[in-house]
Amino acid sequence: MPEVASFSYPFATLQQLAEDVLKHARDKGATAAEVDVSEGFGQSVGVRCDEVETIEFNRDKGIGITIYAGQRKGYASTSDFSAQALRETVEAALNIARFTAEDDCAGLADAALMAKDSPDLDLYHPWALTVEDAIETARLCEQAAYEASPLISNSEGASVSTQQAHFVSANSLGFMGGYPTSRHYISCSVIAGEQDAMQRDDWYTTSRLASALDAPATVGRIAAERAVARLNGRKVKTGEFPVLFEAPLAGGLLGSLVHAASGGALYRKSSFLLDHLGKQVMPDFVNISEQPHILRGLGSASFDSDGVATKPRQVVANGILQGYFLSTYTARKLGMQTTGNAGGSHNLIIQPGELDLAGLLQRMGRGLLVTELLGQGINYVTGDYSRGAAGYWIENGQIAYPVEEITIAGNLKDMLLGIVAVGNDVQVRGSKQTGSILIDRMTVAGE
Repeated sequence: MPEVASFSYPFATLQQLAEDVLKHARDKGATAAEVDVSEGFGQSVGVRCDEVETIEFNRDKGIGITIYAGQRKGYASTSDFSAQALRETVEAALNIARFTAEDDCAGLADAALMAKDSPDLDLYHPWALTVEDAIETARLCEQAAYEASPLISNSEGASVSTQQAHFVSANSLGFMGGYPTSRHYISCSVIAGEQDAMQRDDWYTTSRLASALDAPATVGRIAAERAVARLNGRKVKTGEFPVLFEAPLAGGLLGSLVHAASGGALYRKSSFLLDHLGKQVMPDFVNISEQPHILRGLGSASFDSDGVATKPRQVVANGILQGYFLSTYTARKLGMQTTGNAGGSHNLIIQPGELDLAGLLQRMGRGLLVTELLGQGINYVTGDYSRGAAGYWIENGQIAYPVEEITIAGNLKDMLLGIVAVGNDVQVRGSKQTGSILIDRMTVAGE
């Protein structure tokens, strides 16, 4: 068994550095301060056409310091952990604070909301992977793609990555917390067809635990099958049709909900969900919860970026919006209390329905299955949504042919309310977990 690489700094050293920063800030007259100390490292290997294309090693560290002088705030950072550099960074942040305008919402979170005891969420599983083993894993992945079909004509490569990090967050109210994390990744992207009839597609698997990753051969095979299935794509007639977002893309709809319900968008009045708390935003069968304490979860955290303890909660219950996503600052701007979401959401999970992808296709009958989205095209003020797309045309609940060079358009408010069904084909790839999502109608622009 190869040795697992280790951190350059013990966790206790990160804690001591945080304490030193807070003490110096206090000595220099700061009324409050917070600090984040982190270190991370990893390796990534890429193979293309059976040849090693990239071998990358990364190791970085940093300290971010926020200083408050009354209602004035300053921030500075450094990657130098020496005592002199820390003192200079504190002083730089304090100088910035002194020349910053007062903000009556600036400041640390209330002491009563700070995390007291951080549960062990089992987020650290280092992968003892040598470079040679990583190369062999990537080669197996790419080879499986070529073996899946003679129509695979080229490769954009297979890659294997393993990353580790640990951090400490602390502030002058006595909060200090932190833990190590890991994340591993295998991906493959291949090309099917020749000349003007080529199509590409990819697949990947990611987890905090290497043994929970899909087999390299499975990743390569799925990438190949997806690329081959897209050959001979065509446009469709322009019209209004049901649209089914494949599970890996459906998480983007949850991401749009989070963005529109986030404090920053709300207090700036740049959200189509302004004043929608307690109102129907989805059909009554839709329930969405935030579960920050899932063991080994990719979005798990025992406290947020403000040091506030995270808690499980219901975000959407029976289609009704129960809560926003607020940090300490944005909550104060809105006259509300933080929801522990400084830094983002934590394992947002939409309750799956009873149908798998095949069942959803049968439910839709005729319409568009979207497997790729292009461009941004989302106006969060109005909710207007327009994206380039590719996928498959569905007739009688079955895939009829691949579709390309089309645009799908609608309004996010209507799209969320127009959800017909949520699948049970959940792909866990990040902090938002959902099966495929069927929307009753969108404009599909093609020929």
